[in-house]
Amino acid sequence: MNPHDAIEAEIASFEALSRGATASGAQAFARLLKLAEERDSGQIARVARFIAATYNGTAFPLDPVELRAVDVSISDDMLRCLDALRWARADLHTLAPDGDARVRAVIARWGLRGPEGD
Repeated sequence: MNPHDAIEAEIASFEALSRGATASGAQAFARLLKLAEERDSGQIARVARFIAATYNGTAFPLDPVELRAVDVSISDDMLRCLDALRWARADLHTLAPDGDARVRAVIARWGLRGPEGD
């Protein structure tokens, strides 16, 4: 394989990984968003904080220890979201129907405030 072909193959591989991670992250984000909209428990408060962090990490910093304080299925979805963010194809809230308004509503519902009262 010549160097150009190797580079093209690597680019194609990364493209496939990126698309897969984005699709998986979008589905995971939709599940987490639905939990934060419809349920009420200590775990779901953590989900709401995670959603806020993916929406605006400056205003709502992410504490990675939160991944240890929720059910495995929830933390798996959080990790899927982080993988999608790593590939940076899209902001997660833009992949959910009416995502911006829904995330803002979750932030308000859970009374979340950033370090500067955001």
